Amino acid sequence: MRTQFVAFAVISIAISLALTLFVNPYWVVLLVVMLAIAALGFYDMYQAKHSIMRIFPVLGRFRWVLEDLRPKIYQYFIESDTDGTPINRVDRSTVYQRAKKETETVPFGTQLNVYAEGYEWMCHSISPKDFKTLDHNPRVLIGNKDCKQPYSASVLNISAMSYGSLSKQAVESMNAGAKLGGFAHNTGEGGISPFHLKHGGDLIWQVGTGYFGCRDKEGRFNPEMFAKNASLPQVKMIELKISQGAKPGHGGILPAAKNTPEIAAIRGVEPHTLVASPPFHSAFSTPKELILFIKQLRDLSGGKPVGFKLCIGHKSEFIAICKAMIALDIYPDFITVDGGEGGTGAAPQEFSNYVGAPLLDGLAFVHNILRGLDIRQHIKVVASGKVTSGFHLVRAMALGADACNCARAMMLAVGCIQALLCNTNKCPTGVATQDPKLAIGLDVEDKTKRVANYHKGTVENFVELLGASGLDSKENISRCHIYRRTNLNDMLTFEEIFPSIPVGSLLDENLIPERYQDDFAWADIDKWGIDLSKKYRQRTSTASA
Repeated sequence: MRTQFVAFAVISIAISLALTLFVNPYWVVLLVVMLAIAALGFYDMYQAKHSIMRIFPVLGRFRWVLEDLRPKIYQYFIESDTDGTPINRVDRSTVYQRAKKETETVPFGTQLNVYAEGYEWMCHSISPKDFKTLDHNPRVLIGNKDCKQPYSASVLNISAMSYGSLSKQAVESMNAGAKLGGFAHNTGEGGISPFHLKHGGDLIWQVGTGYFGCRDKEGRFNPEMFAKNASLPQVKMIELKISQGAKPGHGGILPAAKNTPEIAAIRGVEPHTLVASPPFHSAFSTPKELILFIKQLRDLSGGKPVGFKLCIGHKSEFIAICKAMIALDIYPDFITVDGGEGGTGAAPQEFSNYVGAPLLDGLAFVHNILRGLDIRQHIKVVASGKVTSGFHLVRAMALGADACNCARAMMLAVGCIQALLCNTNKCPTGVATQDPKLAIGLDVEDKTKRVANYHKGTVENFVELLGASGLDSKENISRCHIYRRTNLNDMLTFEEIFPSIPVGSLLDENLIPERYQDDFAWADIDKWGIDLSKKYRQRTSTASA
């Protein structure tokens, strides 16, 4: 790294100089080479654009050499979604190019297999809208009848990533980028750090099961501490994390190596210990209590928008939450729907791969239930789960989202190369580490611009796609605008794959579709969970009788 390189350069130059002066003047060739390497290394250490070169002078350059030498067909398959990496090559390249303001056009057409099962596309119009006449900065107003301080949010914001998981430089870059670009930055459940506040970007304060930033010594919710932090002017909304797509049903994890004394002080925990948040909240224990807790948070915050984030599991539990809203006439201002494909720096593999509904399925379900119960007008829906492009925004909004959050793409924008070392504290780009020797490689000023560039380019691309479809507003996107190939000969619209529910239709139990009937029957506002095996045994025995 940097210190080792400086030592190497000094020793190498000294040895080659001694050989030249006292052994043979022809050793001057080695001296020149060593001086050239030293000059190149010091340039790498102080340039701002490439984190790896800043951290690993000279040696870091081999990354780009290897990328150029690697066969393109190998590059495609090794980095595609099919072998389990976090984001495919096409989308990753788009993020990098957009963040760096490089040319985004590609030669020789699409790089995707348009005949593969699962390929998706949107309809275009023979009479598209002129991009110049469209709103280039579409926003959504979040706040219902009980909200006193509504927030005008961008359609694309930074998803939850905590200080602790990310370095202070990465947090600063994202927040400063949010300030520059006029969008919001979710703190993650690790609490509000000085680096979230330093640049004045709008914050969505996420409160998880550990209640970091609003907890007492026993780890329970502390109303006074919450009110103090919620009153900060940078905090525009509060998000209560029920579950996370990357590990639903499992609490958050901060490895001991990342739990520095500074982070421990922010969270109110012991330093240098593994911090595992509980898998469930202690402040409420039923759907009805959850809704009352949301009201409490809104009151304590002075009427700021309060919502909750979840990955869909048992459908009856979400329906029970909605029933509690109706019974109490209290509604969250927003619901963030996370997908089972969501990412994290540390989670058990089985939870990442096999627990929780994927984003599109969960999003379509949430929108349908809210419409069917005629409460959609009170609640904005935010989609979170592998959102990286303008098309992903269109796709999510076709299924009912009002806005989207993204995490992976913002990490890529600040320099992440998907080294997959997030959980080891050895991130080579300084993004997901608390090692100051690595984090120093991330230049905040440069990465701030990249975050803002990525956001601006993606939103503009989203607006252009709307125009290409003949639409002048995101509110006019429907499930009929998106197609998916289900096999070589069949293509279905999202409306056919995810059928819509008429407004208010679920209020009449006789009109509830068969696929939802059991879920509605099992939804109980006074308790969580159901014993599915018991329910099916009862049904089987009844049918047999």
